[in-house]
Amino acid sequence: MSSHVYKTLELTGSSPTGIEDAVQTAIAKAHETVRNIQWFNITETRGHVVDGKVAHWQVTLKIGFTLE
Repeated sequence: MSSHVYKTLELTGSSPTGIEDAVQTAIAKAHETVRNIQWFNITETRGHVVDGKVAHWQVTLKIGFTLE
């Protein structure tokens, strides 16, 4: 295994469906412009409540990618 240097970005994804979808949304969007994404770490989870029900999820995560 070779040595790597990683850079991290902090992102917030959102979804009316759930936490997993919010993570997928954030990573998919980052993948459009960031190469070599290797890992992610969820740092915060929030939700928006409307009429006593969860209406939206927000997940803040850090993604790590290798530098070329």
